[in-house]
Amino acid sequence: MVHQPLADMETSLVPIRALRGAPNLFNWTPVAAAVTAGLRLASTAAAQDKNAAIIESTEDYKFVERLIPPSRIPDPPKHVGATPSGWIPPAESPPPLPYMIRRSRMHNIPVYTDLTHGNRKMTLVRKVEGDIWALEKDVKEYLKQVTGKELPTQVNEVTMTLKVKGHFDQELKDWLASKGF
Repeated sequence: MVHQPLADMETSLVPIRALRGAPNLFNWTPVAAAVTAGLRLASTAAAQDKNAAIIESTEDYKFVERLIPPSRIPDPPKHVGATPSGWIPPAESPPPLPYMIRRSRMHNIPVYTDLTHGNRKMTLVRKVEGDIWALEKDVKEYLKQVTGKELPTQVNEVTMTLKVKGHFDQELKDWLASKGF
């Protein structure tokens, strides 16, 4: 490559870069880096001149604010009993148990069904805090009363989830709601 003055390099490199697409950061030469730095300085100076004429309007921001999604779901209004959709509000104070089950971000009881390997039905209880083993014992007792047999369960202390074999999501949601979760 023949060394040319920096001013000539700017004009000759820009069309080549435009044809090549994005610059490759691994094959930069010191000359190309200097040219890019010079272009960057020139564009920064031009941008500062343009920014001097920009005026920020705060009264139009209300149109933008309504397009931004809320950062969290607002708390639901106070209800006594179930709503028409079937949603049940949590109790005013948590029950005096060694474990706690927090509601999901949509304010629902975090009990879900899972179908794996095509036909394995599982029920998951998530967001458990405290003694998960006491929750497992209580769930086993409750489901034994409902089904008449003892169902296999699996406790995951890392993710604080409880798995029960079979689909018992509605039974567990009703049971947890009656306890005040």
